[in-house]
Amino acid sequence: MKNFGYMLGIVALAISACSVKTRRSQTADSVASAGVAHTQKGLFAKLKIKDTINTGDSVLLRFTVYNPADTAQQFCKWHTPFEPLMSKYLDVKNAAGEEADYRGPMAKRIMPPPASSYIKIKAHDSLTTTTDLLKAYAISKPGKYIIVYNSQNISGLVVKDSVDFVYKVR
Repeated sequence: MKNFGYMLGIVALAISACSVKTRRSQTADSVASAGVAHTQKGLFAKLKIKDTINTGDSVLLRFTVYNPADTAQQFCKWHTPFEPLMSKYLDVKNAAGEEADYRGPMAKRIMPPPASSYIKIKAHDSLTTTTDLLKAYAISKPGKYIIVYNSQNISGLVVKDSVDFVYKVR
C-alpha cells in the first residue's frame, strides 16, 4: 500500500510532463486566419475523415494542429499521429458503442520527454498529417464509427470535436 502513493505520483508526473508551457494568446482575427471557427486559446487540433469509406480502402484520418497565437508554441508529439504509431491515442467505436480493438504498439516512455519529443508551430500557422487507422485499429465490420482523440493530457493539444464515418461494403 505504501507504493500506491508513490506510483500515483509517478503517473501524475507522466501525464503533466508533456503539457504546453508557452504563453498563449488569441484574437478573433488569428482564428479566422487559420480558417477554423474556434474559441480555444492556445494550440488546438481538428480531426477530419471522409464521410463514407468502402471496406478494403484505407481509413485515412487527417489531424491538423492550429496555432492562433501571436507567438510560436509547441506540443508533445507523443500520442499524436505526428510520430510513428506508438500508442492508442484515439477511441474508435461503432454506433453501438463497441470499441474497435487497438492492435498497434504501446510504447514505454522516459520522463520527462526529451526536447526531440516536441514540435514547434509558428504563430498563426498550422501543421497537418494523415494516418491510416487500419494500421492499428480492427475496423472490419460495415457500419458507422465515431472517432475521439483521447490524449489531450499527454500532448497538450485540445481537440473538442469527434468525427464519424460510415464503413460500407462496395
